[in-house]
Amino acid sequence: MMRRRVLLAMALAGAALQAQAAGMESLETFLRTVGSARADFTQVVTSPARDGQAAPTKTSTGSFEFQRPGRFRFIYRKPFDQTIVADGQTLWLFDADLNQVTARKQAQVLGSTPAALIASAQDLRALQAEFTIESAPARDGLEWVVATPKNRDGQLQSVQVGFKAGSDKAVNLAALEILDNFGQRSSLRFSRVEINPTLAADTFVFKPPPGADLIRQ
Repeated sequence: MMRRRVLLAMALAGAALQAQAAGMESLETFLRTVGSARADFTQVVTSPARDGQAAPTKTSTGSFEFQRPGRFRFIYRKPFDQTIVADGQTLWLFDADLNQVTARKQAQVLGSTPAALIASAQDLRALQAEFTIESAPARDGLEWVVATPKNRDGQLQSVQVGFKAGSDKAVNLAALEILDNFGQRSSLRFSRVEINPTLAADTFVFKPPPGADLIRQ
């Protein structure tokens, strides 16, 4: 009986290690084979609970496109209209309600961000220059990695990336879970994912709308 328990424990441990290793393999495959993608997303932001109250949450929906190296577009449609575009040189943020555009040099802000994990880096070595990356246990039917920024001065504490195996050994981006240094958690789930679509040349071109306030940082 004792021997069976030991063998069972060893088998379970081996399965857990294989599941964790699968996360890193999925990340490497994703970086190697996916040059562009588009998807819809739902984002749930959970702020820390205060004074014994339930943790407040906020849900947003929108669409996402990226093309390596370093180009992406997030469009938030609900509950507020916002657009975030990285064109390879500049990171643009347009808040429609405020009619305000913020422009920042992309190289200064993307290195240790979730966007670097999925849209900027072209291989694992480039990511490992900015992050400590480890496989994480499989859950929710996904294979996971956890990335911790090496630069501790930013707002980001960690990012978990979930991948789902597709047909023909393809790997699809399925989820991002982001924890910042203020205890706020952001969970993004992607749907209708298209891998390596041909994206229009102007997908990542942004021009401030006429009359919008432009702030350069």
